[in-house]
Amino acid sequence: MQFRIALEDPARPDVIALLEAGDAYGASLYPAESNHFLPLDALRGPNVRFVVARDGHGAALATGAIALAGDFAELKRMWVVPDARGKGISTAVLADLEARALDAGHSLLRLETGIDNHEALALYERKGFVRRGPFGCYREDPLSVFMEKHLGDVATAV
Repeated sequence: MQFRIALEDPARPDVIALLEAGDAYGASLYPAESNHFLPLDALRGPNVRFVVARDGHGAALATGAIALAGDFAELKRMWVVPDARGKGISTAVLADLEARALDAGHSLLRLETGIDNHEALALYERKGFVRRGPFGCYREDPLSVFMEKHLGDVATAV
């Protein structure tokens, strides 16, 4: 499947539909207090790099973002439409976001996801993420999994 990944405004109607689908999926698995989605206005903030993967016809297939924090970047809003899964899109979006984190001077990428997001957990583990405890504003939650990955030397990423 041909697709391209680019920075985009998350407020586009077709992108909002993907974000809402991801929210609905999360809400079907976890109570509200265990869902840690960045809202639309935060996704448009200056510290966020939000990308969309689109097919050759321009249809939005996936989203992903990193939020740049003090000494790390946090992976947020990874979502691939069900019909496009298994085609390497999530791997490509993750690689794009890792490169953007390095370009922004962040060699540590962290994330929080739910214990029942089996596909996401498998992807992150395959791509070198390791489990850790809560970070930032997160607190211990039996429904959450916290992970991180060291991306390498920032100086070599330029």
